[in-house]
Amino acid sequence: MDSIIFDLDGTLWDSRETVLVAWNKILKEDNQIEKELTSEDFKATMGLQMHDIGKHFFPNIEEDSRTRLLNKCGEAERVLLEQKGGQLYEQLEEVLESLSQKYKLFIVSNCQDGYIEAFYKYHQLETYFIDYENPGRTGLSKGENIKLIMERNQLKTPVYVGDTIGDQQAAKAAGIPFVYANYGFGEVEEYDYIIHSLRDLQTIF
Repeated sequence: MDSIIFDLDGTLWDSRETVLVAWNKILKEDNQIEKELTSEDFKATMGLQMHDIGKHFFPNIEEDSRTRLLNKCGEAERVLLEQKGGQLYEQLEEVLESLSQKYKLFIVSNCQDGYIEAFYKYHQLETYFIDYENPGRTGLSKGENIKLIMERNQLKTPVYVGDTIGDQQAAKAAGIPFVYANYGFGEVEEYDYIIHSLRDLQTIF
């Protein structure tokens, strides 16, 4: 194994509380929306791309209006995440520092452009990662973005660490082993490795 590619939400951090504040502020200003989102609402959409999250939350809004609303929510959450960050999982930086001495580390998330950058900016963790990708920049699926990272960085034997069925399917599509982070948001039955905390990565690898 020469590298580890990480999912972000439910794997490295939980940003829901910050994101909720940002989204609900925008929703209160929109006369088409009469609901307030909850942490459980976001848990149900973890692993989805932004347009799919929009369809899940706002199925009755016309697509153009929904896209504009999502863009406003995405920008609001990016700004607030840069200011407040999210909840890092236990001993994240310690684990990343240890793993980065042996392996090349990357992030591939199904987020919008600017989201991973906000994670880096607030928590000052960019130094541990060589590269990252997301559909907000490429328009590609998670599996395709994993392949892109592999090709761009000439990776031979990476693994993908994630917490949802979508992550498992993406790793399978990319033809690499999947490490299931069962402390995250999803329920996954098929995996090559399982971890109960980030510290377990140091034991497995």
